[in-house]
Amino acid sequence: MRKTTLEALAANLVDKPISLEQCVVWARLRFEELFHNQIAQLIFNFPLDMATSSGAPFWSGPKRPPTPLQFSADDPLHLGFIIAAANLRAFNYGLKGSTDPALFKKAVEAAMVPEFVPKQGVKIATDPKEAEKAPAAPPPDEDEASDAIVATLPAPSSLAGYRMTPVDFEKDDDTNFHIDFIAAASNLRARNYKITEADHHRTKQIAGKIIPAIATTTSLVTGLVCLELLKLMQPAKPIESFKNGFVNLALPFVSFSEPIAAPKRKIGAKGAEWTLWDRYEVDEGRELTLKEFLAYFQERHKLEVTMISSGVSILYSFFTNQKKLKERMPMTMSQLVQEISKAEFKPTQNSLTFEICCNDEDDEDVEVPFVQYKFRGW
Repeated sequence: MRKTTLEALAANLVDKPISLEQCVVWARLRFEELFHNQIAQLIFNFPLDMATSSGAPFWSGPKRPPTPLQFSADDPLHLGFIIAAANLRAFNYGLKGSTDPALFKKAVEAAMVPEFVPKQGVKIATDPKEAEKAPAAPPPDEDEASDAIVATLPAPSSLAGYRMTPVDFEKDDDTNFHIDFIAAASNLRARNYKITEADHHRTKQIAGKIIPAIATTTSLVTGLVCLELLKLMQPAKPIESFKNGFVNLALPFVSFSEPIAAPKRKIGAKGAEWTLWDRYEVDEGRELTLKEFLAYFQERHKLEVTMISSGVSILYSFFTNQKKLKERMPMTMSQLVQEISKAEFKPTQNSLTFEICCNDEDDEDVEVPFVQYKFRGW
C-alpha cells in the first residue's frame, strides 16, 4: 500500500507539466502504452497462430485477436483521445486548456515516442485454475522500493503553495472533456478488438447510469408531471383539478395536495388585477424608441413610467441627468440595452424583459408586472 501511494505521488509530482504542450506529450505516450504497446505485448506472448495443448487455435470463439493501433493525428478518434486526456491533465495542474486541433497536432508531432520492444519472460495466465496452481512469486522488498521512490520526490519546501485539483466526474457538462475522454478511450479499446463502437450520446447514457435512474423515482416523477401537462392541454380547469405531488420511495410515501393560487395584486384602486405569471407584452411590429415606449404606457395603460431597468442596469429614471435623457430619448430600447448594459444579443433572441416603476393617474406608486418587449423577428 505504501509503495502504491508513493508511486502515485511520484507520477504526479516528479514529472509535473508546466504547459499544455507537455500534457499533450503525456497523452500521446498514454495512447501508445494503452492501445499499442499493451496489445503488441499480448500478441507477442500469444501469437496469432498459437494453438492450445489440444491443438485448437488459441484465438478462436469468444477470444478475439486484438490489433495494435498505429497513431494518426488525422484520425478524429485518435486526436479526440489526445485532446480530452491532455485537457483533463491540464485541469489537474491548473493549466489553461484548449480545443484547437492545430495546437494538438503540432504538439503531437514534436513528441518523442519510444519504439516498442517486447518484454521477455512476461507470463500471462490464460486459465484461472492454472494461475491458482502456479507457485507464488516471492514478494519484492517493498521497503527498499519505497525508499528509492521517496528519494526521487521533490522536497516539501519546493512545493509551498502548490495545489493540484482532482477531476470530479460530471456527465452533463459537455465542455469538461469527461464524456469525451470516456468515449475516446472505450472506442479505441473497442477498435483494438474490432467491437462495435458507441457514439457520444450512448457513452453518456452508459457512464451516467441513466437507465437505472429512469426505472425508479425519475420515472414516477416524470409520469406525474406528464399527467399535469395533459390537464394544461385540456379546456380550462379549476385549480382543484391540479395536484402537487410528494414522493419518497424509500419509505414508501406518496402524497398529493392542491396547489395554492398565485396571489392577485391590483394596479392602483381602479386598475386590473395581475399575478406574478402576467406580463405586459409590447409587440408593435417595430422597434420603439425610449420616448415612444414611455408614451405607449401613458396612452395604453394610463401609467407614468418613472424607471426602466434591464437586469442590473437602469435604462431610464425620472432623476436621470437631463442631458443624458435627451440623448437617450430617440434611441430604440434594444440600442439602450446594448449601450448601457453592454449586452450582446443571441441570433435567436427576439425579446427583452424590462422591470418598470410607475405612477397611476392619482400620482401614486403602483406595482406592475414585468414587460416582455419584442424587438425583432416580425
